[in-house]
Amino acid sequence: MGTNKSGTVTDFSNVSKQQLIRDFKVVIDDAEALIKATANQGGEAIAAVRAKAEESLAHAKVKMTEAQDALMEKARVAARATDDYVHKNPWRAVGAAAGVGLVIGLLIGRR
Repeated sequence: MGTNKSGTVTDFSNVSKQQLIRDFKVVIDDAEALIKATANQGGEAIAAVRAKAEESLAHAKVKMTEAQDALMEKARVAARATDDYVHKNPWRAVGAAAGVGLVIGLLIGRR
């Protein structure tokens, strides 16, 4: 967690998880390309390494999909909670939005 310029606490865990998933997909794609590029190479050692890499990639893909699904579910839960809160407390939500709008207006007005 960190603080932004207005002093509000921000949560970077969701952003870092999404970036990690994107980076991991790139690594998997690169590893698959490497395996395909060495497919015509001979030798038992290379075949064993290739088989191990393919197994590891399959396992990593499953784990990445599970992590992505969990992240999406957390986002859905947060969206539902926000929606419920706004429906139960509409005037608080309007007040909070007005306050945020006022702060943004003041910050833009200073420039």
